[in-house]
Amino acid sequence: MGSESRLPADRRSVLAALGSGATVFGAGCLQRARNLTGWRSTQPVTFRIKTLPTDADPYALALAREVASWFRAAGIETTVLPMAEQELMRQSLLRTEFELFVMRLPEKFREPDALTTLLHSRFADAPGWQNPFGYTNLDADEAIERQRRSAGAERRSALESLQRTIARTQPFTLLTVPDDIRAARSAAGPNWQATDLRSPVGYLRLAGEYERSGEETVLRVVSTDRRATTNLNPLAVEFRRSGVLTGLLYDPLARRIDGRLTPWLATSIDLVDGDPPAARVTLREDVTWHDDEALTAADVAFTYDLLADTTLGDDDEDAEVPSPEYRGQSSLVDDVAVVDDRRLDVTFADADRGVVGRALTVPILPEHVWRDRTDTAAIGGIPVGTVTEALVSNNIPPVGSGPFAYVRNTPRESLRLERVDGHFSTRETAEFPDWIAEPAVDALSVQVVGSDVTAVETVADGEADVTGTAVGAATVPRIGRSEAAELLVRRSDRPYVLGYNTRRTHLDNPRFRNTLARLVDEQFLGDHVLDGYARPAVGPLQGTEWYPDDLEWDGGNPAVPFFGREGELNVDAAREAFREAGYQYEDGTLVGGGP
Repeated sequence: MGSESRLPADRRSVLAALGSGATVFGAGCLQRARNLTGWRSTQPVTFRIKTLPTDADPYALALAREVASWFRAAGIETTVLPMAEQELMRQSLLRTEFELFVMRLPEKFREPDALTTLLHSRFADAPGWQNPFGYTNLDADEAIERQRRSAGAERRSALESLQRTIARTQPFTLLTVPDDIRAARSAAGPNWQATDLRSPVGYLRLAGEYERSGEETVLRVVSTDRRATTNLNPLAVEFRRSGVLTGLLYDPLARRIDGRLTPWLATSIDLVDGDPPAARVTLREDVTWHDDEALTAADVAFTYDLLADTTLGDDDEDAEVPSPEYRGQSSLVDDVAVVDDRRLDVTFADADRGVVGRALTVPILPEHVWRDRTDTAAIGGIPVGTVTEALVSNNIPPVGSGPFAYVRNTPRESLRLERVDGHFSTRETAEFPDWIAEPAVDALSVQVVGSDVTAVETVADGEADVTGTAVGAATVPRIGRSEAAELLVRRSDRPYVLGYNTRRTHLDNPRFRNTLARLVDEQFLGDHVLDGYARPAVGPLQGTEWYPDDLEWDGGNPAVPFFGREGELNVDAAREAFREAGYQYEDGTLVGGGP
């Protein structure tokens, strides 16, 4: 390097020289110049995307690899690390040990108020699907709080503002919304196409002829998800891909049926307007737990206390440990007071009456079983002050009050549930729309196999009635060729997302994340990775009444348009955008970041 007197002494001049692309500096000069200008880092920008292997998810790994290829084309060193679903959930949702992940959002985030726990900054350090991104944005917080307290046009305005903020700052990027594809045994029943197998209510509405074993009829479900055979704890985040099986084992006070919140375990819910709103809840008569203990209003009050603090205030450090799985719903409840065995009064938090109904959809748990699970657990895994047994128990055998009861399981292989005689969902069918008065099945068996292809073959060979977990588009030709199998395709509300850990360097910059999002061609992913069994989307509420018109997909993403066309990245445009965001390139590799 030349004499130091030849280096511009003025910091602004140094920045100008660097920005001009001048080549008068050697490597040592360049390092010194960056030190003088306060350059944050000269290290290459590198990322690792964590996701699921193909045997656990038909698309996640392929989606992650496509994203990684675009990132590498833009000069970002990117690797993809597939891992078992339980471990991915632990690292991403419980311990925040990730930079980026590719997973599907749970279906519950189609409820507008569910975005409270997904994105509000006060949940940034909470485990589970509670702001796993560590996202903090004051505009988003304000809009989230406003939508919870308002109704009508004011709530719509708040939600539209929130979604524009999300689209601009990109705590996560929606990759694609897949169709749910299943195979069903053609001879089994006439109403497969009308049945929503993503919901426990769908299983209760089944009609048809299924496998008979002696005097009973068994619905045989084949699945690629082993976790339900090893853990039936409805509070265990890392074991729940969906709530179908636990939804058959446990009853909530109310269920959403055909878009309407319908009393379920409750026979009536009398909502009283006020500040805050309240409700008198009356339970059905003669409801018992599966161990024949009576279910009372005290169990309901206990459940809400446990969800709010799974230590029930018994922790020596006086630290609350809420259940992460139902934090959004339980946070809507301030108090539950028992009136008598069948009646209770619920006082809600500061929220509009159109929002508070979500609080009534949590599974009600038996106090005599769960009271002993409030002690600190002997194993770790959830990054809060303590971990309670309630959050880590495998809960086998489970004791619920639902229409199906647990019979037996073989871990990682099988599970069997049996219909409960006299459950109110069959004896009081007039209260539920389009209900099946006579249950089609006496038992439900789950068989675990290693891949989507094997699951489809099991149905086609007549050894199962339906694939309980959705399968990939690659299996569609096999289903179509089989006379014994029927193809079921239904629109899904669970998008794949590229989640960013905004606690990490570079990813803490919303402009950087916005630029990353423009490296992704959502239309291409749906067409080529999912063979067209998908649709692009900009935000999780797309397709609902709450979505703003200016964020509708119209030939492209209006918020973060792709740098290129038809999957081909315009590398020059992408690199220029990163330079404008304060980054530089060395030998084609993105490095550092602006001061």
